[in-house]
Amino acid sequence: MNLALTVLEIVAPVFLLAGIGCTWVKLGFEYRLQFVTRLAMTLAVPCLIFVALMQTEIDRGDLGRFTLATLAGYAFLSIVFALVVRVSRLDKSTFEAPLIFGNTGNLGVPLCLFAFGQEGLGYAIVVLAISAVLSFTYGIYLVAGRGAFDKMIREPMVWATILGAIFLWQDWETPTFLTNTIELIGQMAIPLMLITLGVAVARLTPSKVVQAIGLSLLKLIICTAVGVAIGSAFALEGAAFGVLVLELATPVAVTAYLLAEKFEADADSVAGMVVVSTLISVASLPVLLAFLL
Repeated sequence: MNLALTVLEIVAPVFLLAGIGCTWVKLGFEYRLQFVTRLAMTLAVPCLIFVALMQTEIDRGDLGRFTLATLAGYAFLSIVFALVVRVSRLDKSTFEAPLIFGNTGNLGVPLCLFAFGQEGLGYAIVVLAISAVLSFTYGIYLVAGRGAFDKMIREPMVWATILGAIFLWQDWETPTFLTNTIELIGQMAIPLMLITLGVAVARLTPSKVVQAIGLSLLKLIICTAVGVAIGSAFALEGAAFGVLVLELATPVAVTAYLLAEKFEADADSVAGMVVVSTLISVASLPVLLAFLL
């Protein structure tokens, strides 16, 4: 009973905020998705990343091992899903990137924070940064047949990660007034990301639902198994193990749909996966959390 209550306390705020975004749109209220997304990804999330890395109390050795485990996890997922797409004769540009990369930002970061506290947030920021860099390079290559390194180096999230890592490495800290300001801006990130997730999902029209259900369940099973296997192989424990498994198991991100639409892949099929996998996560993530806690 206590475990069920703990899981509810973790997941309820996440899905309630996403539900607010969904309800907001369904009621016909205006929500400028492009503006809010830009505000979050250009300002709020970079501030959250920088402060979380600068102030983290995670041992550097543990953080380095976790970083290697995350890279190994994505490498393994890339190989597995490349085989799945080829064997299933699916379109590589449409399905491979959405199967590999999950919603580590909008959904993963808040869940890890609520489940594992500030330590979990520190680890989740590492996964978010790695997945963002890989999405801007390898992910875009999968969808468009070419990389986008120039886009990656213009992303504030990337520079916030680099600066945060430098400050962590050198044991530097910004002046208190500046830290408080950056931290206050960063506090906008999580509610903005969750409400925006609800808005984006509400506006998508799912297509090929049966296929989306099958692929979403397959993604969940494979990503969870890979997370557990890689976490065990790297001897991760506690919050580190839980964050790796939870982040890899997150549903398809809305950005996958935006990339598919931009580079003329089958955006409708990706929209179906975003909606279906997000709805499945409402049931699957609490079960996964119960296993990890």
